[in-house]
Amino acid sequence: MIRFLFLASLILPLVLIPPHSQAAKGKPNFIIIFTDDQGYGDLGCFGSTKIKTPNIDRMAKEGRRFTNFMVASPVCTPSRAALLTGCYPKRVGMHQHVLFPSSTKGLNPAEHTIADHLKGQGYATAAFGKWHLGHHPETLPQQNGFDTYFGIPYSNDMNHPDNKGKPKGGWAGMDALWKDPESTLTKWQTPLMENEKIVELPADQRTVTRRYTQKAIDFITANKEKPFFVYLPHSMPHIPLYVPEDVRDPDPLNAYTNTIEHIDAEVGRLMDKVRELGLSKNTYVIYTTDNGPWLPFKHHGGSAGPLRDGKGSTFEGGQRVPCVMWAPGRIHAGTECHELMGTIDLLPTIAALTGTPLPAARKIDGLDASALLTGKAKSPRKEFLYYTSRGDIQGLRQGKWKLLVKKKQKRRKAPAPEVLLFDLLADMGEKDNLAGANPEIVKQLTARMAELDAEIAGNARIPWHKPK
Repeated sequence: MIRFLFLASLILPLVLIPPHSQAAKGKPNFIIIFTDDQGYGDLGCFGSTKIKTPNIDRMAKEGRRFTNFMVASPVCTPSRAALLTGCYPKRVGMHQHVLFPSSTKGLNPAEHTIADHLKGQGYATAAFGKWHLGHHPETLPQQNGFDTYFGIPYSNDMNHPDNKGKPKGGWAGMDALWKDPESTLTKWQTPLMENEKIVELPADQRTVTRRYTQKAIDFITANKEKPFFVYLPHSMPHIPLYVPEDVRDPDPLNAYTNTIEHIDAEVGRLMDKVRELGLSKNTYVIYTTDNGPWLPFKHHGGSAGPLRDGKGSTFEGGQRVPCVMWAPGRIHAGTECHELMGTIDLLPTIAALTGTPLPAARKIDGLDASALLTGKAKSPRKEFLYYTSRGDIQGLRQGKWKLLVKKKQKRRKAPAPEVLLFDLLADMGEKDNLAGANPEIVKQLTARMAELDAEIAGNARIPWHKPK
């Protein structure tokens, strides 16, 4: 009898502990901080002299700065789909611009997201912030691998339920809103959701950056004993800009700076908690953004630094974004990576870091860049496709060369497209068009671009659509 009880004492805990929990034990945590419309030049560690970002700069000093980090679209929805699925947006049917409150589609829950992959290993998973991959119950975060969600389901300049009744736009309109902080409650009908329910209408956007961060801190604290994944897609600095009253600069000319510096302070709070809980050596933190700065909004938009153009453009300013990765003991401190990598590579990279294969039957476009994080190998990514905000193929990067074929607006007789070729190694600002001097390279890249796009189009999967 004693022997039986002894054996039972050994076996019973194994029965009670879910298999996923055992598999996840000892695996690293992941935090992805994903801002909205932040430019390449909007961090101190990426050259900003105006905006002070000491906490993100500290991440860079203790981690690695990626200078050739790409997003798969120059606008919100397709960019977010690419990050979570490891696919060009066209492959998952999420390439045709952004979703609105009236939209009837969203990310298909049959897709395999980062959250799905980690949850399948026993990770606790949470999303706090802007979702923008469908606001219908079938497409919200909990249908895409997340245990919990808190945030604005689409852009913070959109109104529930039909996007009507919005205040005046443009930079002058944003000036008026910044001067009137109460406008977040009087001029907007932007919803804040918890899981699948609207819990605040309108959302008090002055406090969302801080509340998202606090939710993340609470989640990490509650799950510190097991692996976790936190996806923290901030609504800011997408317009309209709002910050808490205790940090607000009333001058609208400083609105954007004020907003980024507030985000940085909240990143500092989150990082302090990770360190305080003793999780530093077992946690990867990735800071990046969904696309380039919204330049027409002037001082309510950011800077692409040395890059050309911004949000909505396939020039580098629209799709090359700042990225910092931090993982003490795993990523060497104070290093830089100039190799090509992008958000579409995060899913396979995270899968490799956890030692688990992705579903073989579901083709993706991302590549395992885990060795790139430590500098042990060169990037596996040699090519990158550029799609417009409407999902049309427009360019290809291969090595140092970048081709753009810009089709002009159709009239009675369609004009010849504008063909641009840049040597990004020598000309990251895309000032010198070398197409005329390199016709063979243009020909080769044009053919390869068409070949890659045809494969994606031919094997594209359908998004979720609301039944009629």
